[in-house]
Amino acid sequence: MKIFFYTLRPYDELPCAEKLRRETGIDFAGCEDYPTLENAALAAGCDAVSMTPCDMGAAMVERFHALGVKYLCCRSIGYDHVDRARAAALGMRVSNVDYPPRGVANFAIMLMMMSLRRVGHILKRGEVQDYSLAGKIGRDLSGCTVGVIGTGHIGRTVLEHLSGFGCRLLAYDLCPSQEAARFARYVDLDTLFAESDVITLHTNATAENRHLIDDAALTKMKRGVVLVNTARGSLIDSGALIAALESGQVGAAALDVLENENGLYYYNRAGDAIPNAELALLRSFPNVLLTCHTAFYTDEDVESMVRGVFESAAAFAKGEPTRHDVSLA
Repeated sequence: MKIFFYTLRPYDELPCAEKLRRETGIDFAGCEDYPTLENAALAAGCDAVSMTPCDMGAAMVERFHALGVKYLCCRSIGYDHVDRARAAALGMRVSNVDYPPRGVANFAIMLMMMSLRRVGHILKRGEVQDYSLAGKIGRDLSGCTVGVIGTGHIGRTVLEHLSGFGCRLLAYDLCPSQEAARFARYVDLDTLFAESDVITLHTNATAENRHLIDDAALTKMKRGVVLVNTARGSLIDSGALIAALESGQVGAAALDVLENENGLYYYNRAGDAIPNAELALLRSFPNVLLTCHTAFYTDEDVESMVRGVFESAAAFAKGEPTRHDVSLA
């Protein structure tokens, strides 16, 4: 059994993989580049390929299948970047990973507090030695109604942790959770939009919820609402968000993820003219925080993600079930 890791980071993932090789006896190789049709041959002779979110459309899936790869092991919770239908047709298994939910949950709460207290704006003004108070007044999270969209592991943890702040908590999910209901009142989306001072997203990306937050949704929200997204960039229509920020309908946005972030986040683009007008506009707003898809990034979570790849590959090879299996039937 051998796994080929693309986008293998030498400063954090590599030591974890080496540790797990000793623990499991499963061999691995890797490179720091994203997978392409040209470098796919690096995985020849490997049973599994692991990658972070990238283009894993039909052409890439077929290329790896032709090289003898049997398993596509995402090093992320999200797996919408993989053409699972094509993988299933070729008999390839697909997996994702999970990690303790508190890292992302607490990061989302940090972004809420930073947005409500205008911390980004305060820090930028401090950089030019503007220490005046005008324009810096904020709001206390404890006095807010927070709406949580998506009450899986991370969303439930957000609710549990926010309950200690004394917030009024609302929740929306297609499959309500009894655990989450201990902390929040489940409501329909329109009610959540209308009553929330802060809205935070914690749902997977699907074809059905693409642009869940669009112009129509934004107009239903309280004027000055704070939006937090640590889930998937496609959940928010960036153009509609920019218009709502410009009009003041959205008071602040904290975005760990963006539409069209592939080829951007996790790269060093210093000095580049980046062809992404939406990114440039969002960066220009003093009430927008962009944190470059790092909500997951703790030592505990990184090890959990690498471990998940080894566990999934081993389970697939043995024909055993695994909670990480997201293959289409």
